[in-house]
Amino acid sequence: MAKAIMPARVQKRDGSIVNFNKAKIRNAVGKAAFEVLGQKEKAEAVSRRVTDAVVKKLCQEYKGKIPHIENIQDAVEAVLMNEGYNHIAKSYILYREKHSQLRFAKSALGLVDDLKLSVNTMEVLKRRYLLKDENQNIIETPSELFRRVASHVAKAEDNFKSVFKREDIEERFYQIMDSLQFMPNSPTLMNAGTSFGQLSACFVIPVEDSIEGIFEALGNMARIHQSGGGTGFSFSKLRPKSDIVHSTKGQASGPVSFMSIFDRATAVIVQGGRRRGANMGILRCDHPDIIDFIEAKIESGRFSNFNLSVGVTDKFMRAVKENKEFALINPRTGKAVKKINARAIFDLITNAAWRTGDPGLVFLDEINRHNPTPKIGQIEATNPCGELPLLPYESCNLASINLAKFVKQTQNSKLVNWQKLAETIQWSIRFLDNVVEVNNYPLEQIKQITLANRKIGLGVMGFADMLILLGIPYNSKEAIDFAKRLMRFIHRESIKASAALAKERGVFPNFAKSVYAKKNLRLRNATVNTIAPTGTISIIAGCSSGIEPLFAISFVRNVLSGTRLFETNPLFEAITQNKNIYDKEVLAEIARQGSLQKIKQIPKDIKRVFVTAFDIKPREHVLIQSAFQKYTDNAVSKTINLPSDATVEDVKNIYLLAHKLKCKGITIYRYGSKAEQVLSFSHSAGISSELVTASAEYSGGCVTGTCVF
Repeated sequence: MAKAIMPARVQKRDGSIVNFNKAKIRNAVGKAAFEVLGQKEKAEAVSRRVTDAVVKKLCQEYKGKIPHIENIQDAVEAVLMNEGYNHIAKSYILYREKHSQLRFAKSALGLVDDLKLSVNTMEVLKRRYLLKDENQNIIETPSELFRRVASHVAKAEDNFKSVFKREDIEERFYQIMDSLQFMPNSPTLMNAGTSFGQLSACFVIPVEDSIEGIFEALGNMARIHQSGGGTGFSFSKLRPKSDIVHSTKGQASGPVSFMSIFDRATAVIVQGGRRRGANMGILRCDHPDIIDFIEAKIESGRFSNFNLSVGVTDKFMRAVKENKEFALINPRTGKAVKKINARAIFDLITNAAWRTGDPGLVFLDEINRHNPTPKIGQIEATNPCGELPLLPYESCNLASINLAKFVKQTQNSKLVNWQKLAETIQWSIRFLDNVVEVNNYPLEQIKQITLANRKIGLGVMGFADMLILLGIPYNSKEAIDFAKRLMRFIHRESIKASAALAKERGVFPNFAKSVYAKKNLRLRNATVNTIAPTGTISIIAGCSSGIEPLFAISFVRNVLSGTRLFETNPLFEAITQNKNIYDKEVLAEIARQGSLQKIKQIPKDIKRVFVTAFDIKPREHVLIQSAFQKYTDNAVSKTINLPSDATVEDVKNIYLLAHKLKCKGITIYRYGSKAEQVLSFSHSAGISSELVTASAEYSGGCVTGTCVF
């Protein structure tokens, strides 16, 4: 008797023909079996037996034919029933129904998912990133989005002599995005290859002390927001409230009053039609209006489009520690107008931050100690989330590497794939330098200084995922030591990649005025690394946000304009299945608690690794930020999330520690201190919600959503 021939090809639901893959049947049956049996070994045995029977059935029924994927799934159901696995058949039917609903949900979004992404990810892509026609119909798939970006950014290769062909570079750029190893900042994803062509995320705009200067800055802000960028301002040059206005002999209204105009203008501009604007407002600690600034957001609803930070100096921090007076200086005259107790100012700052999350601190002296081009000017402001200290009119292009993709399984353990990471860093730096080249700048001043310094900011996301894969608790000394080792490696490889580009393309034009000239370190870019709050790009990549810890293990996601989907961290789901402790009731309890630590059914070794933001002490958050800052030439954005019962003294200690550890800035948020939050906990946390609930675009960090840009 002739041996049955297994089908070679399968027809997918979209009509395409692909190779038959026996492993997919085994995986699907294995999941259904595990749901019922709860033991991995038994589930795998059933899966192997049933899969063999399904293949035999297909060989008999589709000899010389191409079965449809639905035919295969029907065969699976039939075999399960015939073999007496009725309960597993029911689980498999539910599995089919769940995936059918997911396909329907994506279809309802009007999307074709060619990368097998989650429904929530597809909604985020639809809302922000995928191109639409004049009737608002989606006209590209996620894979086509990455191809559009790769093609546009690779055009920069034509401007230089290179050993690579442009099409080869495009393919490499496409691969690192399509594999979700690397993701550029949102404006690049949104605007590359479009008429906008504005690819930068972050800008600093100067605000001069005149009506003309103020409204020029306002107009510049509007143009940047419209193209998808965020803006940072120092309002420190504006004369204080009640100061003389010589032209009218009247009195000045002060910086806080003018800030409100910027805030209202932001509210009516939707960035590129896809997201609201975001601003950072900074005022120096020695400005006479500093108290008004500190208390600006205490009244609910004020400055909702601004993050605020006080620009503090080492002199001020010394006066705080020594409980001394500190001079307030009129920026118009440069003269001291009064003295005030520095600790009293610091107490106002920490009280306001405890109540509202604002203001944070920006450590101006630490920033300027690391200013790569001090001869060009002093840095006074940062982008909206604080990770990019920039000179006036500078912009910066960001991207992040998904660290979860760089852990490899060895025979006995999991290790970082350092070689693969180094290769990805090399292509990422090239990608970002190309972005500087092909960018469509919103202002001529921005174009000039950005091309002169060519600052880029390659960062990371998925750090919490990487720690989990390596078995390292986020709140441990091992995590701090590993963070230093990791970021030291990333910075070293980034510098090497920039130096290689300098040999190929030349140094950045302001190199002779930079700190690198004395070191004879010839670089293409004045800066190379930034740790940003990755927000929606980490949702696309399917990983944890930036260097933040996990915000929850199991939770409900609000998607599709009101639809609620239950989500479980895939790493947690995998490890509980491997250890045969996976249980839906336990997942529900975790979603009510927001943490594993009080769940009796979870073993200690799993609790140790799967810590969430509120399991981690404030000091441990700051230590992780400091570890990354040590090897980051720009700055680090991280929210120090505090529980609702944290005290003002806790906030003070965090701010003092951040300065001591040489962070460039610090931001805290105490849970529940604002009515509007993108993350809410259950009754046990004193919040009227049954389960931990997150908004569609929340990935971790600041739970107000204002500091995830």
